[in-house]
Amino acid sequence: MTGTLPTTVSQELGPDALLQVYRTMRTIREFEERVHEEFASGDIPGFVHLYAGEEASATGVCSHLDDRDAIASTHRGHGHCIAKGVDPKEMMAEIYGRATGSCKGKGGSMHIADLSKGMLGANGIVGGGPPLICGRALASKQLGTGGVAVAFFGDGASNQGTTLESLNLATVWNLPAIFVAENNGYAEATSSTWSVATDDIADRAAAFGMPGVIVDGFDFFAVHEAAGEAVARAREGAGPTLIEVKFTRYFGHFEGDQQLYRGDEVAQAREKLDCLKRFRARVTESGELTADQLDAVDREVATLIDSSVDEAKAAPRPAASELLTDVYVTY
Repeated sequence: MTGTLPTTVSQELGPDALLQVYRTMRTIREFEERVHEEFASGDIPGFVHLYAGEEASATGVCSHLDDRDAIASTHRGHGHCIAKGVDPKEMMAEIYGRATGSCKGKGGSMHIADLSKGMLGANGIVGGGPPLICGRALASKQLGTGGVAVAFFGDGASNQGTTLESLNLATVWNLPAIFVAENNGYAEATSSTWSVATDDIADRAAAFGMPGVIVDGFDFFAVHEAAGEAVARAREGAGPTLIEVKFTRYFGHFEGDQQLYRGDEVAQAREKLDCLKRFRARVTESGELTADQLDAVDREVATLIDSSVDEAKAAPRPAASELLTDVYVTY
């Protein structure tokens, strides 16, 4: 999966699909860059953890999913939400703690969810998503919906017992589950080269009897190809797959992180590896899309993000009477 792909893109991705892929990645990037700016103003409560630089992973995986499918995310969940179809305006309102947010302003950045979109939620618990995905995958299998369930998790969560138990359970029960290890090099400020016993997280797949694949997380097409094979395998009843996506995040672990543990890797990645730049170069050089088409998407996305921020700031905060609603399920 890490080899060079053909110059022409996959036949399943025509011009319209390619434009949608670019729109999704551009929306994630602009959303995160804007949240980075807005957080510095002090108007956003709580912490935020940004996904900029990692857009090809969420987009490459979720471009294969539909309404039957579900994903579980991490504390760095904005990109997964957008890729699975959550409304950016509702997300921005949620981050600002407004009543018009996707969780009525009570979840915030680390707990954005939209069950109607199959987005089971960002999660402040490291390794909290994989067990949820086993449950959703089991439900899909028992109900015969053909749906798959995807858990995104980081290199830190790859060492958590919840994740390892989920990998085991998914194979034992032959679940239509996909585990996407997003290895951005650090668990907070701890390098994965120090904290992960194997050179590659994907090597752990063999211990659980499932395929393990490593992909270049700066290359949308590499992620798309690997995810397509894993989704097809899961839908056909052949069981789970572990995909390790390698890239770097452009911002700190959280907003305010001084990043004293990093050198010039971010500047180098932005200049030479950036997934949006690589996507643009490939589709324009192959003739599938033009620079003008992509520029038009850039303008449309910029307008969307501007309006998302304006509407979020103008929206009301949750009423005090709403404090205890949506906390417990009533059966």
